[in-house]
Formats: sequence, structure tokens, C-alpha cells
Amino acid sequence: MTAVFVEDGPDKGAIWHFGEPNKEQRALLAGTAWADLSHLAVVAVTGEDRLKWLHDLTTQHLLEFGVGIWTSALILDPQGHVEYQFALVDDATTTFIVLDPHFAQGLIAYLNKMRFMLKVEVQGASGEFAVLRAPGAANEVGGPFALVPRAELEDMKKAFGAHATQVGTWALDAERVAAGRPRHGIDTDAKAIPNELGFIHGAVHMNKGCYRGQETVAKVYNLGKPPRRLVMLHLDGHAVVMPPTGTPVMNGEVQVGFLGTVARHYELGPIALAIVKRNTPVDAELTVEGVAASQQIIVEP
Repeated sequence: MTAVFVEDGPDKGAIWHFGEPNKEQRALLAGTAWADLSHLAVVAVTGEDRLKWLHDLTTQHLLEFGVGIWTSALILDPQGHVEYQFALVDDATTTFIVLDPHFAQGLIAYLNKMRFMLKVEVQGASGEFAVLRAPGAANEVGGPFALVPRAELEDMKKAFGAHATQVGTWALDAERVAAGRPRHGIDTDAKAIPNELGFIHGAVHMNKGCYRGQETVAKVYNLGKPPRRLVMLHLDGHAVVMPPTGTPVMNGEVQVGFLGTVARHYELGPIALAIVKRNTPVDAELTVEGVAASQQIIVEP
């Protein structure tokens, strides 16, 4: 089993696949797969005020956050645009935040700026802890995950490998796209707001106190008309090379959006996430670099 590694992007250095991506995807769907996600960044937040503080800063309700439960959250800018997307888990003394590595230093700097007089401490913990995608059925966060001390990482890999199939990011991306879960920085741009991305009632809790950017989220939610919407595109499988992330999505001669993650799914074929204008007809014959693309609704128009 020869590993092929990701050469660029946020997963650079991670395993892309082992030569049989369809087999890996089937194992992932069956819940008998695991993946090494130790390239992702881990941030540790300690202190008795940590959950109330993170509750106030993020889009997620964390006041009664249980031990060992993974959830997702966002931090928005004042206009409601997504700045950070992450998963988090608490062990009763520390809240661990997991996110793409190129966002980690910015998040740490922002959190430290927002500490004020509260009893919280923030520090990078990627050198001490790593994340694995554990065996089991996929959940809404993309897990199940295992947060493992680096000193125990190789032993945990061996334990998973003894009864499950190791998979790479190809299989994980195919599952994520098919499930309609966008990834910030790949499936989004600087203008993206949670309402466009299917985050409402998931990473965004609609019954909690104020947080930065909430006014935009609430206003668009109440109007029911986000300016754009996330869709899954089924791409014509006859193309040998699929269009790259960021490629314009066209409705005739008019650009109506842009392409995000592109994946080859073992059952669905070539699929992708894309953000398109809300008023784009759902039955429009879209194209991406000349490749025909039909829409599957994720966010209602």
C-alpha cells in the first residue's frame, strides 16, 4: 500500500490516497476507516472562564458544553463574514480547537487580544496534540475524531490500523462534498456569510446571546434571502481533468459563482461545492471551464 501525498493547499503533506480511492471511500461510508489528520493545527484554551468566553466570541452555544463532545463553530467579522471555522472539544479543563494550519496564528492572536481580564489562557498546542479521524459513521462535524497526545500518536495509529482501513484526504473530501459541508478558505471567499453556506442551526446556533456579526446573520435569516447559496454540482464525467478550485461558474455568458472543493466520488462521480448567486435558476445548465454542471440544492434559494 503506497501512500500518495498532497502537494499543495491546507492539507499539504497529508496522505491523499493509497492507490485505491474508491475502496477507501467505501470503507469510510461503512464506518471502518481512519485517517491521519495530524497536519491540522490544535489550539488549547484553558481557564475557568473559557467556555463562557468562547460562547460570547463564537457562533456556537457553549455554556453547557459537555465533556468529550465535538462541535463546530465560527468567528465572524463585524459585517458577518466568516473569518474562522473550526471544530472544538472540551476535556473538563481545556477546550481544544482544531483548524486548518494557516489560520492558527491569526486565531491565536485574535483570541489573546480578546482576553481582557477574564481567566483564560490561549496557546498553540500542535506540538503536544494531534487529531485522527477515528473509525465510525460520519457525523455533521466531519468526525468522529480522536484527540491524541503526540507521544501516543503512533500507538493510536497502530490500534486503529489493526481493525480499520487507513484513508486519505481524497476519500474525506469526497464524503464532505457529498454531505454538503463547506471548508473555509476553499469553498468560501472574503464575502461569505454563514447563511449562504448551510451553517444555520449547525455551526451557527440561532438561540444564543450576541456575538460579533450576529446582526447580519439574524437579518438575513429573518428575510430568508442570502445573496448567494451553496450548491453541490454534478460535473460531466467525460472531462479528463476537472476544473480547479476558484474557477468561475457560468450560466451561459454570465458568471454566477465560483467553484470550491472538487472531488471524485465512488458513486456520484465528479462532484464539487460551489457558491452561486441566489437567483440562479436551479435547473440552469451551468458550465465550469466548458464542463457541464447540474445543481443539487444545499441552501434553499
